[in-house]
Amino acid sequence: MESATDTATALSFRDATEADVDALVALIESAYRGDSSRAGWTTEADILHGQRTDPEGVLEVVRSPGSRLLTVEREGRIVACCQLEHRGAHAYFGMFAVSPDLQGAGLGRTVLAQAERRARETWGADEMHMTVISVREDLIAWYERRGYRRTGEMTPFPYGDERFGIPQRDDLRFELLVKRLA
Repeated sequence: MESATDTATALSFRDATEADVDALVALIESAYRGDSSRAGWTTEADILHGQRTDPEGVLEVVRSPGSRLLTVEREGRIVACCQLEHRGAHAYFGMFAVSPDLQGAGLGRTVLAQAERRARETWGADEMHMTVISVREDLIAWYERRGYRRTGEMTPFPYGDERFGIPQRDDLRFELLVKRLA
């Protein structure tokens, strides 16, 4: 298990373990769904109800040999996470969550930079790919300011599969965003 500490902000980065699953599900849900998510700016509460993830989905990422769930702690509390998945020449970035009470202070930018560095160093990835719900213009703009570009490549939202939430509108789809790492 790899661990690194950023002494300037007292953050520690490590790969998640099975023991972290419940805390990670709670973090992800708090960042995207329900009233607690409204404390931050990444909420999807107005476009999706229901769950964002579940213990089985998080456990699958933790156990997958080509994937890691980077877990970020401050003072012993999990405050952020993101999935990195090795996909040949590129890495996939997903399941990104920052505690709503810490959003807007640069933690997300720090986690994203660490994820990009690890994808390059661990797998030799030359690009990072992610999908973002296309109507999330504020979130897409945040990624664009960090060097990601919109590709215009869309994939359908899994309507009818409540594991991904209950859509509150009928125009949801995912757009692929890409950033060159090398």
